[in-house]
Amino acid sequence: MPAITVPDITVLPRVPDPVGTDRPVRSVTTAPSGFEGEGFPVRRAFAGIELRDLDPFLMMDQMGEVEYAPGEPKGTSWHPHRGFETVTYIMDGTFEHADSHGGGGVITNGDTQWMTAGSGLLHIERPPESLVASGGLFHGLQLWVNLPKADKWLEPKYQDLRAEGSALLTTPDGGALLRVIAGDVAGHTGPGSTFTPMTMIHATIAPGATVRLPWRPEFNALVYVLSGDGSVGSDRRPIRTGQSALYGRGDTITVSAAEQQESRLNGMDVVVLGGAPIREPIAWAGPFVMSTKAEVLATFEDYQKGKLGVIPATYIPHSGARG
Repeated sequence: MPAITVPDITVLPRVPDPVGTDRPVRSVTTAPSGFEGEGFPVRRAFAGIELRDLDPFLMMDQMGEVEYAPGEPKGTSWHPHRGFETVTYIMDGTFEHADSHGGGGVITNGDTQWMTAGSGLLHIERPPESLVASGGLFHGLQLWVNLPKADKWLEPKYQDLRAEGSALLTTPDGGALLRVIAGDVAGHTGPGSTFTPMTMIHATIAPGATVRLPWRPEFNALVYVLSGDGSVGSDRRPIRTGQSALYGRGDTITVSAAEQQESRLNGMDVVVLGGAPIREPIAWAGPFVMSTKAEVLATFEDYQKGKLGVIPATYIPHSGARG
């Protein structure tokens, strides 16, 4: 899981040990496994957590970690979105993106594509032809972030966030690498521009190390374990790969890595998320997240009429791919 690393973590800015009330852990849930798109394996990271506790987030899928044989890598076919943002973060492997609004690009090892669907578009995500031919390791995640009602009709927008643009930090003892993708931690800001105030961090925690982060009291707080074993909260509640922790109110978040990890791991990898709740009604059906049922039904009609966009004439499908 390379994402982005540094040769010497001790030279990075350090997040000072925070003061305040440590957030208690309200629940630990286990992500069920399934398949998405044309068949790539996913874990539904936040299954079992109520939407009111996730707000402003809607869902998150961990894609892989999977070692593909030649010819096996898979993506999605063209599909629509309206009313929210998708955040795709790739830790291993490569993904291509194209959409009907002119956005697109290639992301790999620590890059992020931040797509604001807004008023609606069509898009496709897939491994490049070279990866399909060669096979190889693939690992990423996709987060869905809701938009407030006032922003659901914005013109679609695409942010291409390179790994090297992330704010890289460490803890007072140098026991963790913190990659700030969006929001800020102790005055250090990530590159992602968000409509809803939020923070997103990918942390690699060395075996036996502990991370304590200052956290805005008005934000919710979630930790998802990408790989490894450890504990969450000051009472050290056990947590492992594929599990999520939901925190209660407070000023700080605590995550610790177990002393013993699988030999293939450098430590425990987690995603830390929090945002300001929107606290508005949600009407959600498939790829559309609106404020009322009537808006969702109207969106299905718009999609059938081609109002969410058309597949670009310049798009060249992979051999055998669905278009």
